[in-house]
Amino acid sequence: MSRGRSDEKAAQPVGFPPIALGALRCPHCQSPFDQQGRTLRCTSGHSFDLARQGYVNLMGSGVGDTKEMVTARDEFLAAGHYAPLARLVAHEAARDLRRDALVVDAGTGTGYYLAATLARAHAATGLGMDTSTAALRRAARAYPGIGAVAWDLWKPWPVQTGAADVIMNIFAPRNLIECHRVLRPDGTLVVVTPDSTHLSELRTYIDMLDVDADKLTRLDSSLQSQFSLTGRHDCEIELTLEPEDVHRVVHMGPNAYHVPPSALAAIKRTLTVTAAFVVSVYRREP
Repeated sequence: MSRGRSDEKAAQPVGFPPIALGALRCPHCQSPFDQQGRTLRCTSGHSFDLARQGYVNLMGSGVGDTKEMVTARDEFLAAGHYAPLARLVAHEAARDLRRDALVVDAGTGTGYYLAATLARAHAATGLGMDTSTAALRRAARAYPGIGAVAWDLWKPWPVQTGAADVIMNIFAPRNLIECHRVLRPDGTLVVVTPDSTHLSELRTYIDMLDVDADKLTRLDSSLQSQFSLTGRHDCEIELTLEPEDVHRVVHMGPNAYHVPPSALAAIKRTLTVTAAFVVSVYRREP
């Protein structure tokens, strides 16, 4: 998959995917939901309206990536720069999924990687969670069968215990307690982290946030009591970036808050840089 918003996406979401709806629970009372028109209503009477773009906000007010950050990410991903990573994630996440499987993308953003996964597992359903409603407007339409939910990942998730066959966590906060609770026994957790060399050539021009060289060690240590590592893959992508691409790759993440505009304005030529990621695959222990 090489586009941030799939060509196969539905023009307008129709309701909330039934399997994703069945996995949700009310954040106030943990009761299940029914859909009544464009409203999700739990058995205790709490209700949440589906936005016109198809996502549901269970969080209320909150913070998340801005509209400008989301636009930069969507344009960068749509250009295909991270397509090899999307294919690798989809291959691992979609492996041996049963027909009615649920894939939860914790920190889904625009739904790019979740859409790539569902494109490989057409009968599966996706549930994407993120704090950014600007991103969720795109995620809800990224591919048929995605239910998009505004939620703070650090809080207990509004998802039934054992509901997920796969959880994807890509450049997002990791609530490992909730990952273990929501994932079914022997389910799969796919985690993507940047390598310490990620965009290192670009860092010679711009003072960007550092990537922790001990990230993988700390990740494995935090997971070892509840998950078993079953696979790990390096993914390096040589990128040819025009100045506008450099602007997008900086502004699509946390560096948007740290890199001054003057540093980006100074880049006026094409740069060749390497994107470097690690895809780690874990199995949930019973």
